[in-house]
Amino acid sequence: MPHGDDLDQRFNDLVSQMDADEQRRMRSSAKKGAKSARSASNEDKERLREAGRLRRDAGRAGWDATPPPPRRRRAGRAWLAGAAITVTLAAAAVVVTMRPDLFAPSGPLPGDTFELAPVDVTRPFAGSPADKYADGAAGFTLPEAEAIGGLTKKDVATGLDRARELLAAAYLDKKTVLGGKPEAFAKLLHRDQRGWFRENLTDKKYATRYMVHSFAPGSVELTTDVIKVNGRATLGTFKEKELRGASVKLNYLVVYAVHQPGRPLTMMRVVAHVTGEIQLFRQEGRLVTWVEDLGAATAPARCDTDDGFVHPYFDDSAPDAVKATGKPKDPYALDQPESDECTTTDPT
Repeated sequence: MPHGDDLDQRFNDLVSQMDADEQRRMRSSAKKGAKSARSASNEDKERLREAGRLRRDAGRAGWDATPPPPRRRRAGRAWLAGAAITVTLAAAAVVVTMRPDLFAPSGPLPGDTFELAPVDVTRPFAGSPADKYADGAAGFTLPEAEAIGGLTKKDVATGLDRARELLAAAYLDKKTVLGGKPEAFAKLLHRDQRGWFRENLTDKKYATRYMVHSFAPGSVELTTDVIKVNGRATLGTFKEKELRGASVKLNYLVVYAVHQPGRPLTMMRVVAHVTGEIQLFRQEGRLVTWVEDLGAATAPARCDTDDGFVHPYFDDSAPDAVKATGKPKDPYALDQPESDECTTTDPT
């Protein structure tokens, strides 16, 4: 095998033969990381919960209420200098794949030679924790049903099934994920939430689009139809005034493999950390599954957009107007506190 000095020389020779644009792209890649931010402040989320309770209680009384603002969580991106070696080598592998003449030795090398593997878009989750995650809705694991909060075990089991269907519609439905109308999710909402959700999808201040995962239309193609999911939910109780029932607290990671349209070698993984709460209770003799809170922090994606869509951040994306803050976080960590800021994360 060649010695370290030989490798360094060959890599320097490779870079020296690239034009200025190629070198700038590689230097940009060497700084790449991920940035993630919640799309709503704690105050916004509390306004949503309070307004949601008003609408739910109003429905019980038989009249309508002002639509509540949804929980807005802005996605984000940032690049880390610590990822320089890994990303630079990955960039070099792509260059070698596309232009092997640049790395061809001028003469025979002593001993064994080596090859840099090209990007394998057929295994987009390889080398990441997501490779071991479940495929699709199977990853939305839920607790076993039990009689709780004044509900029977059968009621809770029915509500948990609906909760999984809501999660799958919000984060796995292909039309929704690619920026289309999220009708799969809307149809599953309680009637007192359904109209409000549809009417406020494009609200300039509180777009309900934030409740589902939708890439900005035309921004990406799915590298694979497989979406990886991992996480858990906990079952508890809630009581608000005269209303009581079961509370399902959500904590999941949903991982997408995407690339720029028509450019499969730009493939990257986008991780959405989904948290929220779904409440189960009986109203006028009927079982209700109520989305009390639902949203996600996503990386790598832009922080300077506010339209409810996820705008993924690629190597050649325009600079983000919002600066990432804080120490880098692990995008695959389920247990970390929420932040109102656009924060840095490790590469996905």
